[in-house]
Amino acid sequence: MQELVHEEPLWSVQEVAAYLNVPVNTLYGWRSQGCGPDGRRVGKYLRYRPQDVRAWVEALSTSVAS
Repeated sequence: MQELVHEEPLWSVQEVAAYLNVPVNTLYGWRSQGCGPDGRRVGKYLRYRPQDVRAWVEALSTSVAS
């Protein structure tokens, strides 16, 4: 018998924007530029796995922007 793995629910664009404290349009801009956290299309909706968003944040450079 397979063990069920509990995963967090997918996040909406609004939830990711709130987590990152950035405007929703910034996420869409990053997506069109091919950067930002990985998102997935679920039907007509864009959704993000929370672990992907967290991993993306952890991978960001800690150097100060110039």
